[in-house]
Amino acid sequence: MAAGVFERMQYRDHEQVVFCNDKTTGLRAIIAIHNTTLGPSLGGCRMWPFVSEDEALEDVLRLSRGMTYKAAVVGLNLGGGKAVIIGDPKKDKSEALFRAFGRFVHSLGGRYITAEDVGTSVHDIEWVRMETPYVTGIGRALGGGGDPSPMTAWGVYSGIQACTRWLHDTRDLSQFSVAIQGLGHTGYWLASYLHKDGVKLYITDIEEERVRQVAEEFNATPVSPDEIYDTDAEIFAPCALGGVVNDNTIERLECRIIAGSANNVLEDEDRHGPMLREKGILYAPDFVINSGGLINVANELEGYNQERANRQIEKIYYILKKIFEVTKEEDIPTALAANRLAEQRIEMMSHLKQTWVAPHTGVRRRNQ
Repeated sequence: MAAGVFERMQYRDHEQVVFCNDKTTGLRAIIAIHNTTLGPSLGGCRMWPFVSEDEALEDVLRLSRGMTYKAAVVGLNLGGGKAVIIGDPKKDKSEALFRAFGRFVHSLGGRYITAEDVGTSVHDIEWVRMETPYVTGIGRALGGGGDPSPMTAWGVYSGIQACTRWLHDTRDLSQFSVAIQGLGHTGYWLASYLHKDGVKLYITDIEEERVRQVAEEFNATPVSPDEIYDTDAEIFAPCALGGVVNDNTIERLECRIIAGSANNVLEDEDRHGPMLREKGILYAPDFVINSGGLINVANELEGYNQERANRQIEKIYYILKKIFEVTKEEDIPTALAANRLAEQRIEMMSHLKQTWVAPHTGVRRRNQ
Protein backbone atom coordinates (compact mmCIF):
# COMPACT_ATOMS: atom_id res chain seq x y z
CA MET A 1 0.00 0.00 0.00
CA ALA A 2 1.13 3.51 -0.75
CA ALA A 3 0.52 4.51 2.88
CA GLY A 4 -0.25 2.67 6.09
CA VAL A 5 -3.81 2.21 7.30
CA PHE A 6 -3.36 4.50 10.32
CA GLU A 7 -1.77 7.18 8.16
CA ARG A 8 -4.76 7.07 5.83
CA MET A 9 -7.21 7.16 8.73
CA GLN A 10 -5.48 10.19 10.22
CA TYR A 11 -5.47 11.97 6.86
CA ARG A 12 -9.31 12.06 6.81
CA ASP A 13 -9.89 11.80 10.59
CA HIS A 14 -11.48 8.35 10.57
CA GLU A 15 -12.48 6.79 13.87
CA GLN A 16 -12.40 3.11 12.97
CA VAL A 17 -11.66 0.72 10.12
CA VAL A 18 -12.66 -2.95 10.35
CA PHE A 19 -11.28 -5.64 8.04
CA CYS A 20 -13.66 -8.58 7.73
CA ASN A 21 -12.55 -12.04 6.58
CA ASP A 22 -14.60 -15.24 6.49
CA LYS A 23 -12.82 -18.19 4.93
CA THR A 24 -15.92 -20.36 4.63
CA THR A 25 -17.92 -17.91 2.50
CA GLY A 26 -15.00 -16.13 0.86
CA LEU A 27 -16.05 -12.80 2.37
CA ARG A 28 -13.44 -10.05 2.21
CA ALA A 29 -14.90 -6.75 3.34
CA ILE A 30 -13.87 -3.44 4.87
CA ILE A 31 -16.09 -1.27 7.09
CA ALA A 32 -15.01 2.34 7.63
CA ILE A 33 -16.51 4.56 10.32
CA HIS A 34 -15.55 8.16 9.72
CA ASN A 35 -17.31 10.27 12.35
CA THR A 36 -20.06 9.60 14.90
CA THR A 37 -20.40 13.08 16.40
CA LEU A 38 -23.95 13.48 15.16
CA GLY A 39 -25.01 9.86 15.56
CA PRO A 40 -24.28 6.29 14.51
CA SER A 41 -22.58 5.96 11.15
CA LEU A 42 -24.86 4.99 8.28
CA GLY A 43 -23.81 4.15 4.76
CA GLY A 44 -24.34 1.52 2.11
CA CYS A 45 -22.39 -1.64 1.40
CA ARG A 46 -20.78 -1.62 -2.03
CA MET A 47 -19.79 -4.88 -3.78
CA TRP A 48 -17.21 -4.41 -6.49
CA PRO A 49 -14.36 -6.41 -8.12
CA PHE A 50 -11.64 -4.08 -6.89
CA VAL A 51 -8.30 -4.70 -8.56
CA SER A 52 -6.50 -4.55 -5.21
CA GLU A 53 -7.05 -4.27 -1.47
CA ASP A 54 -5.44 -0.84 -1.69
CA GLU A 55 -8.13 0.35 -4.11
CA ALA A 56 -10.89 -1.07 -1.90
CA LEU A 57 -9.51 0.68 1.18
CA GLU A 58 -9.19 4.02 -0.60
CA ASP A 59 -12.76 3.73 -1.89
CA VAL A 60 -14.29 2.95 1.50
CA LEU A 61 -12.34 5.72 3.23
CA ARG A 62 -13.42 8.35 0.71
CA LEU A 63 -17.03 7.20 0.66
CA SER A 64 -17.41 7.05 4.45
CA ARG A 65 -16.10 10.58 4.83
CA GLY A 66 -18.58 11.71 2.21
CA MET A 67 -21.41 10.12 4.22
CA THR A 68 -20.46 12.19 7.28
CA TYR A 69 -20.71 15.40 5.28
CA LYS A 70 -23.87 14.25 3.51
CA ALA A 71 -25.72 13.54 6.76
CA ALA A 72 -24.50 16.75 8.36
CA VAL A 73 -25.39 19.13 5.56
CA VAL A 74 -28.95 17.80 5.15
CA GLY A 75 -29.62 17.90 8.89
CA LEU A 76 -29.68 14.21 9.82
CA ASN A 77 -28.55 13.04 13.25
CA LEU A 78 -26.23 10.45 11.76
CA GLY A 79 -22.53 9.97 11.21
CA GLY A 80 -20.66 8.69 8.21
CA GLY A 81 -19.77 5.09 7.47
CA LYS A 82 -19.42 2.78 4.49
CA ALA A 83 -18.60 -0.81 3.67
CA VAL A 84 -17.12 -2.51 0.64
CA ILE A 85 -17.14 -6.19 -0.23
CA ILE A 86 -14.40 -7.27 -2.61
CA GLY A 87 -16.04 -9.45 -5.23
CA ASP A 88 -17.95 -9.61 -8.49
CA PRO A 89 -21.63 -8.87 -7.80
CA LYS A 90 -22.60 -10.84 -10.90
CA LYS A 91 -21.17 -14.15 -9.71
CA ASP A 92 -19.88 -14.00 -6.12
CA LYS A 93 -23.09 -13.32 -4.17
CA SER A 94 -24.57 -15.84 -1.77
CA GLU A 95 -26.81 -15.86 1.28
CA ALA A 96 -23.95 -17.21 3.37
CA LEU A 97 -21.62 -14.38 2.32
CA PHE A 98 -24.07 -11.60 3.18
CA ARG A 99 -25.02 -13.24 6.46
CA ALA A 100 -21.33 -13.45 7.35
CA PHE A 101 -21.07 -9.74 6.57
CA GLY A 102 -24.11 -9.15 8.78
CA ARG A 103 -22.36 -10.77 11.72
CA PHE A 104 -19.46 -8.37 11.36
CA VAL A 105 -21.88 -5.43 11.23
CA HIS A 106 -23.60 -6.73 14.36
CA SER A 107 -20.28 -7.00 16.21
CA LEU A 108 -20.00 -3.20 16.05
CA GLY A 109 -23.03 -2.83 18.31
CA GLY A 110 -24.83 -0.19 16.27
CA ARG A 111 -21.87 2.09 15.52
CA TYR A 112 -22.39 1.25 11.85
CA ILE A 113 -25.75 0.78 10.09
CA THR A 114 -25.60 -0.65 6.59
CA ALA A 115 -27.77 -0.45 3.47
CA GLU A 116 -27.55 -1.32 -0.22
CA ASP A 117 -25.19 0.45 -2.60
CA VAL A 118 -23.51 -0.16 -5.95
CA GLY A 119 -23.48 -3.90 -6.59
CA THR A 120 -25.91 -4.78 -3.79
CA SER A 121 -29.70 -4.92 -3.65
CA VAL A 122 -32.63 -4.90 -1.26
CA HIS A 123 -32.59 -8.71 -1.45
CA ASP A 124 -28.93 -8.85 -0.41
CA ILE A 125 -29.48 -6.49 2.50
CA GLU A 126 -32.38 -8.58 3.72
CA TRP A 127 -29.91 -11.48 4.03
CA VAL A 128 -27.73 -9.18 6.15
CA ARG A 129 -30.78 -8.39 8.28
CA MET A 130 -31.04 -12.05 9.23
CA GLU A 131 -27.95 -11.52 11.39
CA THR A 132 -28.33 -7.94 12.63
CA PRO A 133 -30.98 -5.25 13.12
CA TYR A 134 -28.50 -2.54 12.07
CA VAL A 135 -29.79 -2.47 8.50
CA THR A 136 -31.82 0.00 6.46
CA GLY A 137 -33.04 -0.01 2.86
CA ILE A 138 -35.11 -3.16 3.34
CA GLY A 139 -38.24 -4.05 1.40
CA ARG A 140 -41.61 -2.48 2.12
CA ALA A 141 -43.04 -5.85 3.06
CA LEU A 142 -40.66 -5.80 6.03
CA GLY A 143 -41.49 -2.22 6.98
CA GLY A 144 -38.73 -0.48 5.04
CA GLY A 145 -38.66 1.97 2.18
CA GLY A 146 -37.46 -0.48 -0.45
CA ASP A 147 -34.96 0.43 -3.14
CA PRO A 148 -33.83 4.02 -2.39
CA SER A 149 -32.75 4.67 -6.00
CA PRO A 150 -35.99 6.42 -7.08
CA MET A 151 -35.65 8.75 -4.09
CA THR A 152 -31.99 9.43 -4.82
CA ALA A 153 -32.96 10.27 -8.40
CA TRP A 154 -35.76 12.54 -7.17
CA GLY A 155 -33.25 14.44 -5.06
CA VAL A 156 -30.97 14.82 -8.08
CA TYR A 157 -33.93 16.01 -10.15
CA SER A 158 -34.73 18.66 -7.51
CA GLY A 159 -31.04 19.60 -7.38
CA ILE A 160 -30.93 20.13 -11.14
CA GLN A 161 -33.89 22.47 -10.78
CA ALA A 162 -31.97 24.39 -8.11
CA CYS A 163 -29.10 24.80 -10.56
CA THR A 164 -31.25 26.02 -13.45
CA ARG A 165 -33.10 28.36 -11.10
CA TRP A 166 -29.78 29.84 -9.97
CA LEU A 167 -28.29 30.25 -13.45
CA HIS A 168 -31.37 30.83 -15.59
CA ASP A 169 -34.11 31.82 -13.13
CA THR A 170 -36.32 28.87 -14.07
CA ARG A 171 -37.24 25.42 -12.75
CA ASP A 172 -38.76 24.43 -16.09
CA LEU A 173 -36.32 21.83 -17.43
CA SER A 174 -38.00 21.30 -20.80
CA GLN A 175 -35.70 23.81 -22.47
CA PHE A 176 -32.52 21.99 -21.36
CA SER A 177 -30.61 18.91 -22.42
CA VAL A 178 -28.94 16.48 -20.02
CA ALA A 179 -26.12 13.98 -20.55
CA ILE A 180 -26.53 11.06 -18.14
CA GLN A 181 -23.44 8.95 -17.46
CA GLY A 182 -24.47 5.62 -15.95
CA LEU A 183 -27.88 3.96 -16.26
CA GLY A 184 -28.05 1.90 -13.10
CA HIS A 185 -31.07 2.18 -10.83
CA THR A 186 -30.58 5.88 -10.06
CA GLY A 187 -29.57 6.88 -13.59
CA TYR A 188 -32.61 5.09 -14.98
CA TRP A 189 -35.02 6.85 -12.63
CA LEU A 190 -33.41 10.22 -13.31
CA ALA A 191 -33.88 9.63 -17.05
CA SER A 192 -37.52 8.80 -16.36
CA TYR A 193 -38.19 12.01 -14.42
CA LEU A 194 -36.40 14.18 -16.98
CA HIS A 195 -38.16 12.51 -19.93
CA LYS A 196 -41.54 13.40 -18.42
CA ASP A 197 -40.42 17.05 -18.53
CA GLY A 198 -39.54 16.79 -22.21
CA VAL A 199 -35.79 17.05 -21.61
CA LYS A 200 -33.48 16.06 -24.45
CA LEU A 201 -31.34 13.20 -23.14
CA TYR A 202 -27.90 11.89 -24.05
CA ILE A 203 -27.11 8.60 -22.33
CA THR A 204 -24.25 6.17 -21.87
CA ASP A 205 -23.38 3.08 -19.85
CA ILE A 206 -20.85 0.25 -20.06
CA GLU A 207 -23.81 -2.16 -20.39
CA GLU A 208 -25.06 -1.88 -23.98
CA GLU A 209 -28.40 -3.49 -23.19
CA ARG A 210 -29.16 -0.82 -20.61
CA VAL A 211 -28.39 1.88 -23.15
CA ARG A 212 -30.68 0.27 -25.72
CA GLN A 213 -33.53 -0.07 -23.22
CA VAL A 214 -33.34 3.52 -21.93
CA ALA A 215 -32.91 4.93 -25.44
CA GLU A 216 -36.10 3.22 -26.59
CA GLU A 217 -38.12 3.94 -23.46
CA PHE A 218 -37.20 7.61 -23.09
CA ASN A 219 -36.34 8.62 -26.67
CA ALA A 220 -32.74 9.28 -25.61
CA THR A 221 -29.65 9.61 -27.78
CA PRO A 222 -27.00 6.95 -27.03
CA VAL A 223 -23.32 7.90 -27.10
CA SER A 224 -20.20 5.94 -26.22
CA PRO A 225 -18.81 6.12 -22.67
CA ASP A 226 -16.00 8.39 -23.85
CA GLU A 227 -18.20 10.64 -25.99
CA ILE A 228 -20.45 11.60 -23.08
CA TYR A 229 -17.98 14.37 -22.16
CA ASP A 230 -18.22 15.92 -25.62
CA THR A 231 -21.97 16.41 -26.04
CA ASP A 232 -23.57 19.84 -26.29
CA ALA A 233 -25.82 19.16 -23.29
CA GLU A 234 -26.18 22.07 -20.87
CA ILE A 235 -26.21 19.66 -17.92
CA PHE A 236 -23.84 16.76 -17.22
CA ALA A 237 -25.25 14.20 -14.77
CA PRO A 238 -22.61 11.68 -13.65
CA CYS A 239 -24.51 8.73 -12.15
CA ALA A 240 -21.85 6.02 -12.18
CA LEU A 241 -18.55 5.85 -10.27
CA GLY A 242 -16.49 8.79 -9.02
CA GLY A 243 -13.45 10.70 -10.23
CA VAL A 244 -14.94 11.43 -13.67
CA VAL A 245 -14.36 15.19 -13.43
CA ASN A 246 -10.60 15.50 -13.72
CA ASP A 247 -7.82 17.26 -15.62
CA ASN A 248 -8.66 15.47 -18.87
CA THR A 249 -12.44 15.74 -18.84
CA ILE A 250 -12.78 19.33 -17.60
CA GLU A 251 -11.09 20.53 -20.77
CA ARG A 252 -13.70 18.69 -22.86
CA LEU A 253 -16.88 19.61 -21.01
CA GLU A 254 -19.13 22.17 -22.71
CA CYS A 255 -21.88 22.02 -20.07
CA ARG A 256 -22.87 24.83 -17.71
CA ILE A 257 -23.99 22.55 -14.87
CA ILE A 258 -22.67 19.32 -13.30
CA ALA A 259 -25.35 17.64 -11.21
CA GLY A 260 -25.54 13.88 -10.74
CA SER A 261 -25.85 11.03 -8.25
CA ALA A 262 -22.29 9.66 -8.30
CA ASN A 263 -20.12 10.00 -5.20
CA ASN A 264 -16.73 11.74 -5.27
CA VAL A 265 -17.34 13.18 -8.73
CA LEU A 266 -14.30 15.44 -8.52
CA GLU A 267 -11.08 13.46 -8.73
CA ASP A 268 -9.33 16.12 -6.64
CA GLU A 269 -11.77 18.42 -4.87
CA ASP A 270 -9.15 21.04 -3.96
CA ARG A 271 -7.97 21.40 -7.56
CA HIS A 272 -10.98 20.63 -9.70
CA GLY A 273 -13.54 22.66 -7.76
CA PRO A 274 -11.72 25.92 -8.55
CA MET A 275 -11.13 24.78 -12.15
CA LEU A 276 -14.86 24.34 -12.71
CA ARG A 277 -15.55 27.73 -11.16
CA GLU A 278 -13.01 29.39 -13.43
CA LYS A 279 -14.60 27.74 -16.44
CA GLY A 280 -18.06 28.97 -15.45
CA ILE A 281 -19.50 25.54 -14.67
CA LEU A 282 -21.88 25.35 -11.70
CA TYR A 283 -21.16 22.19 -9.71
CA ALA A 284 -23.83 20.79 -7.40
CA PRO A 285 -21.73 19.11 -4.67
CA ASP A 286 -22.30 15.39 -4.98
CA PHE A 287 -22.84 14.63 -1.30
CA VAL A 288 -25.67 17.18 -1.23
CA ILE A 289 -27.51 16.47 -4.46
CA ASN A 290 -27.35 12.68 -4.07
CA SER A 291 -28.49 12.64 -0.44
CA GLY A 292 -32.05 11.56 -1.23
CA GLY A 293 -31.18 7.89 -0.82
CA LEU A 294 -29.64 8.47 2.59
CA ILE A 295 -32.62 10.54 3.69
CA ASN A 296 -34.95 7.77 2.56
CA VAL A 297 -33.19 4.92 4.38
CA ALA A 298 -32.62 7.08 7.48
CA ASN A 299 -36.38 7.40 7.76
CA GLU A 300 -36.59 3.69 8.50
CA LEU A 301 -34.86 4.26 11.83
CA GLU A 302 -37.97 6.07 13.08
CA GLY A 303 -40.52 3.97 11.21
CA TYR A 304 -40.68 4.54 7.46
CA ASN A 305 -43.01 7.25 6.22
CA GLN A 306 -42.77 8.06 2.52
CA GLU A 307 -44.52 11.42 2.78
CA ARG A 308 -42.03 12.54 5.43
CA ALA A 309 -39.13 11.27 3.33
CA ASN A 310 -40.40 13.15 0.27
CA ARG A 311 -40.64 16.41 2.22
CA GLN A 312 -37.09 16.02 3.49
CA ILE A 313 -35.72 15.20 0.04
CA GLU A 314 -37.35 18.27 -1.46
CA LYS A 315 -35.25 20.36 0.94
CA ILE A 316 -32.21 19.50 -1.21
CA TYR A 317 -33.37 22.30 -3.53
CA TYR A 318 -33.12 24.88 -0.75
CA ILE A 319 -29.86 23.52 0.67
CA LEU A 320 -28.22 23.91 -2.74
CA LYS A 321 -29.66 27.40 -3.04
CA LYS A 322 -27.97 28.29 0.26
CA ILE A 323 -24.69 26.78 -0.92
CA PHE A 324 -24.80 28.81 -4.11
CA GLU A 325 -25.45 31.97 -2.09
CA VAL A 326 -22.41 31.26 0.12
CA THR A 327 -20.36 30.61 -2.99
CA LYS A 328 -21.31 33.99 -4.41
CA GLU A 329 -20.85 35.90 -1.15
CA GLU A 330 -17.47 34.39 -0.28
CA ASP A 331 -16.20 33.85 -3.84
CA ILE A 332 -15.37 30.18 -3.23
CA PRO A 333 -16.10 26.93 -5.10
CA THR A 334 -19.40 25.22 -4.35
CA ALA A 335 -17.70 22.11 -2.94
CA LEU A 336 -15.86 24.22 -0.38
CA ALA A 337 -19.06 26.05 0.56
CA ALA A 338 -20.87 22.74 1.11
CA ASN A 339 -18.00 21.38 3.19
CA ARG A 340 -18.07 24.45 5.42
CA LEU A 341 -21.80 24.14 6.06
CA ALA A 342 -21.40 20.49 7.03
CA GLU A 343 -18.36 21.17 9.22
CA GLN A 344 -20.13 24.02 11.02
CA ARG A 345 -22.94 21.69 12.06
CA ILE A 346 -20.54 18.97 13.21
CA GLU A 347 -18.49 21.49 15.18
CA MET A 348 -21.61 22.95 16.77
CA MET A 349 -22.64 19.52 18.01
CA SER A 350 -19.20 18.18 18.90
CA HIS A 351 -19.37 19.45 22.49
CA LEU A 352 -22.38 17.21 23.10
CA LYS A 353 -20.55 13.94 23.69
CA GLN A 354 -22.87 11.09 22.85
CA THR A 355 -22.90 7.33 23.23
CA TRP A 356 -24.96 5.39 20.76
CA VAL A 357 -26.92 2.48 22.19
CA ALA A 358 -28.69 -0.19 20.19
CA PRO A 359 -31.93 -1.61 21.57
CA HIS A 360 -33.99 -4.20 19.70
CA THR A 361 -36.10 -1.84 17.63
CA GLY A 362 -33.62 0.77 16.51
CA VAL A 363 -31.00 3.18 17.63
CA ARG A 364 -31.26 5.84 20.30
CA ARG A 365 -28.96 8.44 21.75
CA ARG A 366 -27.83 8.78 25.35
CA ASN A 367 -25.97 11.87 26.53
CA GLN A 368 -22.97 11.28 28.79
